[in-house]
Amino acid sequence: MLLASSCSLAPQYTRPKDPVPAEWPQGDAYKELQEDAIETVAGILWEDFFIDAKLRKVISKALKNNRDLRVAALNVERAQAMYGVHRTGIYPSVDGSGSINKQRLSADLVESGQPRSTEKYTLKAEVPSWELDFFGRIRNLTDQALEEYLATEEARRSAELVLIAAVAKAYLTLAADQENLKLAQATLESQQDSYDLIGKSYENGLATEIDLRRAQTEVEAAKRDVPRFTQKVAQDRNALNLLVGAPVPKKFLPNELSSVAALKEIDPGLPSAVLLNRPDIVAAEHKLKGAYAYIGAARASVFPRISLTASAGTASDELSGLFGSGTNIWSFMPQIDVPVFDSRVWSALKTSKIDQEILLTKYEKTVQTAFREVADALAVQGTIGDQLAAQEALVESAQATYELSDKRYTMGLDSYLSVLDAHRSLYGQQQALISLHLARLANQVTLYGVLGGGRKKEEKKK
Repeated sequence: MLLASSCSLAPQYTRPKDPVPAEWPQGDAYKELQEDAIETVAGILWEDFFIDAKLRKVISKALKNNRDLRVAALNVERAQAMYGVHRTGIYPSVDGSGSINKQRLSADLVESGQPRSTEKYTLKAEVPSWELDFFGRIRNLTDQALEEYLATEEARRSAELVLIAAVAKAYLTLAADQENLKLAQATLESQQDSYDLIGKSYENGLATEIDLRRAQTEVEAAKRDVPRFTQKVAQDRNALNLLVGAPVPKKFLPNELSSVAALKEIDPGLPSAVLLNRPDIVAAEHKLKGAYAYIGAARASVFPRISLTASAGTASDELSGLFGSGTNIWSFMPQIDVPVFDSRVWSALKTSKIDQEILLTKYEKTVQTAFREVADALAVQGTIGDQLAAQEALVESAQATYELSDKRYTMGLDSYLSVLDAHRSLYGQQQALISLHLARLANQVTLYGVLGGGRKKEEKKK
């Protein structure tokens, strides 16, 4: 009855109004969003979003071995344990104790006829200082611990989502650099063949020395790029191994970017309220709820605290008589503490209110940051396709120009300088095309992450 009559002094929590527009940005940089055309991110698990089988295996390995994620999981277990500590404060604890007290006094201190040696055996159960939570102080502290635990769980999920995105981007970067390395090796082989051909023509007096030197310039440039991209591939593998937490087997590594299976297409297609599924926003809201609960605990500290201490058991001067008639003992001691003058209590209440305002501001900033991140990703999504189409046309044009220049040089109509310029342009445009393909795939990964990723069914219910 006492527990049922307890009240909570915590302010009523209401979700703050979103400090962002209700719709995604619109304009030339954003493609038209269709509300029901494509499955929303919340329903797409990462295993379904990443279609490439090798990439999925690498991500799975990272989720098992990554040290940062392991620390996040341990933090969740710690928060859960702390919640258990606070929760037990609502109920009384019962301790059992037994004691034996034997003593022998000086004959000068004992009256005549009284024994000098005494024995006392005690066995009892006691409730040490159980606070009756009339004003909800303990209950609010328990609620705060629960919100901290839930926030920590969301932080773990956020770390997991960040890790998934980081592994995917590192994997794609490695694939892009593998493709750049193959392009550099093919370019070196092609330029070496051209140099050898011009060298023979030079020996026969059919080519000038300047043509030979220009051809040599292209060979040396390609020789420089091969070790440069070899270095980048090695560094990419090191970065991927660090994220995964263990060396990635060679059979799981990509050959080139074009060999990686396309990612599942996603489209938010909803108002910005979808951001509320992001784990960092959910975590911020749990912390805000915890601040509301702590205000209730601080308010309760202003009121009296009533606690009970009780014990019951048996005592005897003989061990065999512990459970005999008339040996039962008990005690009951209620206590009330009234804060008459303690400025710390009021300062703590003021501090709790300020903390709530700070966490509210942080929550709003988290929502605004999330909106900006999604808007940026949508801007890339809306324009990257046109950039890729234009770049592919540039590569085709540069390829045709190079072939025509080479034919005109072979026919003696142009100098080798035109071939050199055409090849440099083609090589640069091919590298730019690889970079744009990488940017498109990386942005898809980013969009999946900033929209909060998919939640498992049990997580949705929870």
